[in-house]
Parts: sequence; C-alpha cells; structure tokens
Amino acid sequence: MADVDSKESSATEVEEEVAMETCVTDSFDVAESQEVEMQETVSPSDKDLSAPPSDDDGTTTDNKENLSVDSSSTNGEGGKPKDILGRKGDCYCGKQRDPNNIELQCSVCLKWYHKQCITCNVGNCIPYMMTYTFCCKDCNPTKSEVYSRRMANFSQLCHMALANLTAQSLQEGTDKSLFSKEKDLIPFINQNWEALTPMQRRTTTTWQATIVKAMTKDSDIFVCKEKPDNGGETEEEYPLFGLVDQDLAKISPNYDPSKQSTNVKGDLSQKLNSSLSSSLNGSSLSSSLGKSRGAKRKGLDSSQNITSGKKTRNDMITAQKLPPHGYPLEHPFNKDGYRYILTQQDPHAPSSAFEEDMWIGKPIPALLYRMALGREPYLALHDRAPQLKISENRLSVTGEKGYSMVRATHGTNRGSWFFEITVEDMPEGTATRIGWSQPLGNLQAPLGYDKFSYSWRSRKGTRFHQSIGKHYGEGYKTGDVLGLYIKLPSQVPPDQLLPLTYKDRALIKFKSHLYFEEKDLVQETENALTPCKGTKIAFYKNGESQGVAFEDIFEGTYYPAISLHKSCTVSINFGPNFKHPPKDIDDFLPVSELAHRAMVEQSLANLVYHVQHEQDFIDASKGLLPQSC
Repeated sequence: MADVDSKESSATEVEEEVAMETCVTDSFDVAESQEVEMQETVSPSDKDLSAPPSDDDGTTTDNKENLSVDSSSTNGEGGKPKDILGRKGDCYCGKQRDPNNIELQCSVCLKWYHKQCITCNVGNCIPYMMTYTFCCKDCNPTKSEVYSRRMANFSQLCHMALANLTAQSLQEGTDKSLFSKEKDLIPFINQNWEALTPMQRRTTTTWQATIVKAMTKDSDIFVCKEKPDNGGETEEEYPLFGLVDQDLAKISPNYDPSKQSTNVKGDLSQKLNSSLSSSLNGSSLSSSLGKSRGAKRKGLDSSQNITSGKKTRNDMITAQKLPPHGYPLEHPFNKDGYRYILTQQDPHAPSSAFEEDMWIGKPIPALLYRMALGREPYLALHDRAPQLKISENRLSVTGEKGYSMVRATHGTNRGSWFFEITVEDMPEGTATRIGWSQPLGNLQAPLGYDKFSYSWRSRKGTRFHQSIGKHYGEGYKTGDVLGLYIKLPSQVPPDQLLPLTYKDRALIKFKSHLYFEEKDLVQETENALTPCKGTKIAFYKNGESQGVAFEDIFEGTYYPAISLHKSCTVSINFGPNFKHPPKDIDDFLPVSELAHRAMVEQSLANLVYHVQHEQDFIDASKGLLPQSC
C-alpha cells in the first residue's frame, strides 16, 4: 500500500513539474478556491427591475527607476556588473538600493524598499526574488503595506538561485559566473526552497532533471556549459549553468528576462525604450492569455492568471490600485437578501497563510481578512439601488425612474450627529426624501417605507415612517440647504459597543476583489426592533428648525440616507464645516467624525477577535482550516 501511495505522489509531482517547465502552471489567487460565480450588477437600462412600492405621490417606489539601464553598467569581462550597489533607491529611509540584501519592489510605483524598513511581515525571503507582489503604504489607499507570494516555475526558481550564487561569488571576490548543477545549484535550492517558492517541497528527485530541461530550453536566459574545455578538468561538476545577463540589479518581479537577453547582445537602448513606451501606454499580457483556465470565469480578471512573472507595470496597477475614493468601480450590490463588505488582507494575520498554494481545494478562511474602511464618509457605491447615479466624488446622487435609495458608508448606534443636504436640481414632477436608515432598509423603495428608516419628503414637507405619511413642516426645492439631526443613546450595552468583524462570514471574490458576504435576516431583525426612549430626529431648512419629526425611534445603527424619484439631484455635506449649523443644539458631532471612530472601533473589534481565536490563526499559518470554518 505504501508503494502505491509513493507512486501516486511521484506521478503528481512529475505532472506539476511538466506544467511548470512549460510555464503554464495556473496561479491560484488567495480566494480562487472559494470563488463565487456572481452575476454582473443590474444596469439602469435593465427592464427586469422590480416595481418599487407605491407612494402617496402617485408614483411607484512614474517612477523611471529600473526602467532605463546604461550599457556601461557591465565591464565587458563576462558581463560582470561594475557596481550593482550604486543605483539610488526610493525607500522610506531615503537610502540607496542594496540589491545584495533583501529588497521588495512596489508593483504600483516600482520603487524599491529595504526589508528592514517594511512594517508588514514578509516571512522567509532571500535577495533577488521575482515571484511576489508588494504594494507600499504610499500607493495603498488604506496606507498599509500588502505583500503576497506567487508560485515560481522552475525557470524562475533557477534564475533566483543563480542570481544569489553569482552575488555570493562577487562578494567573495572570486571570478565565478558558472555554477555546477550538482555541487552548487541543487544544494542552494534545497537549502532555500521555502524562501524561493511557496510550492510544496518535493519528496522525489525528479525535479532535479526538470530544472536542467528548463534552463536548457530558456537559452536566452541561461548559459550552459556541458563539458570542460580541456581534458585536464574532470566532468564531475558538469554541466555548469549561469545567467546570460549578469546585471543582477535588474532582477525584479516585473523583470522579463526573455526580452532583456537580447539587450545584452547589443540592442539595449531600443528594447528598453520600447518596453517603457508600451508599459506607459497600457499594453497588457492579459490579451494573450485569454485561453487560460481562469480567464473564462465570470468576474475574474485574466491578468491574475499570469504565472511566469512577466507582468507589465500596467498589469500590476490593475491588480492593486483602487480609485481615489478607495472603492472598486465594479462591485457587487447589496440586494437579493445579501450584503457585501469589501475586505483587505489583515496585516496581523500570519503572512505564511497568504501563500498562494496554501488553500488549493480548500475554502479560504475569512479571518485572514478584515473590513476595508475609508478615511472619509461617502455615499456608498454598493449600498444603493443600481439605477441611482453617484458622482465621481461620491458626494452627490441623481435619481432614475421610481423611488430608490442610497445610504452613506458610515453609520452609528450612539451619540448625536448632524449633516447637510443641498438640493441641486429638482425639476417639475420629481421628488426626494432625506433622512436616516438602518442597514436593512429597502433600497428599492422610498426612504420611510419600512420600520428601518425615517424620512422628510420635499413635496408638502411630509414625514414618513413605515409608509405612513404625516404633516410635518415646509416642503423644499432647488437651492435649499437641509440639515438632518439625530440623537441616539449616549450609552449602549457592552455587546453593542464594537462593530461586527465579519471574520466568521463567507469570503467571496468579485472582479479581483474579496468581500465578506452577509445574509440579511430582515424578518427576524424587524421582529426584534424595540423603541429607544429619549431618541429623536429633527430637520432644518436653510438653518431654520422644522421641529422634532420623530421621537423614541427604534434601536439600531443609523446611516444618512437619500431616496430620489425621477431625475432630481442632491449633494451631501458630512461636515465638519456646514452652511447652516443648527442654532438650537450644540451637543452634536459632524458625520465626518464617524470615519475616524469606525477605524478605532473596528481595530478594537479585530483585536478582540484575534485574542479569542488565537488557535485558529495558528492553524491557518500551517494551511489548516480553523475550527470555526
């Protein structure tokens, strides 16, 4: 029985080696094994939008570093670099590059950062690594570093090993550029396997023959000397292998050795200029990979399937960079009984758990990620009816057809808060409702339609809750500045002080980003709602109080909300500077303060979760599914 198992294991490894030799091994994204085939979001032109509930209106509801190389960087004696330490770097510390020590290159700005200056845990590393993705904190909207490793094919494995052997030879002062497979290369790979690749260490020796095939095939990258030049040398150390291009400082995760090899032979300037031009003009390798396994999946960016380390600068930006407002332009909407929370890697989770082959065939533990939070409140792109049009700065919204709603990105369950809305355009026959909504308020309905929301309508100044309209104050029109005030309890029970972490929810993938998936329990939540004594909501028109609209509202977390009927447009001001701050109250905070508070509270919630589930994180670092999964 043991022999059978051994043969099966050996056969599997041979298959993997053949795939790696031909550079077609698929790159597993950190959530690929649990990817959900999510349908595209509904566009405003779709005809199958369900009719919203009736309303009494009678309506229905560049950095150039490492991109240019001087041909004088080699001395003509075997292509040895004159001074690979002399290139200036752009690390946080401002010091020069030191390629002989571990450095990481940001995939967005292409700057180099010393390992000792990087705050995130990068695990086991060696110099001259090619198979990783790193984003510096200057390029990440969340101002935190992101690091993950990629699978290396055997050509890359040998390239990194030979680069380190060459660097060691230069440091020792020896004139050695070719290395023995048996005495140098294989021992180095064996000793540094985990640092070179997250691929599982081989239990058989078939890979040793595979690396020879890989290097022989890639003759534009590797030099091979099969026999000694004269009979005085023994053949025990042969074959010998080395790098065609000895400029080690060019090795990076964005480095394409197959293109660079021709540069060494005399076409350096022309090729690099061409490469730079195509990169800056948005050329991508993804178009040539359309037939790869992952390219057919819905919502999966084909650039993720590149395994050979030949990504262009544009590919890297596509995979890492978010818009200035910090939210993906393509995203799932909260609908059909589910809500989606954008995630980011939890920097406090063990870095070894993010190795790309760790979770092949297993669900990715959601505890390795945390909720992505913005530094300022905006109108939510995901928490809105799809037909509403949000402006580029996410501070104004335009309606479409019947009543539908959008919520803000930040909410609260305690304290007193205020924000303003300006009516930018309200043509004849259009209307709006403004107010506050809990997360489960119906997005395809007017604000104030259910138990979860409260609103003030432009037409006749009517206030609404649970679809019941009552006379309240004046209506409002184009140009009016409206103030919205809510007073919630100053204290809440201890179990409501910190927000949910969602680390025990399902983790799904949509368009190269990961989201927590939360199922809406509308009926259960609605049945559990209870009034909260002393709470109230009031509205202001151009600085004049319209009086208290609602008192003793239901307990819960409330978000600023807007619902629009047809093509009217309003803008929102979360503060701290208001056109007409309320004159009759002074115990409030601007909604803009919620962003900072959310970061503090979410960090505390994550910290508590880490302490309570310490063993789960230890298991995840070993590739074991946590007990909570």
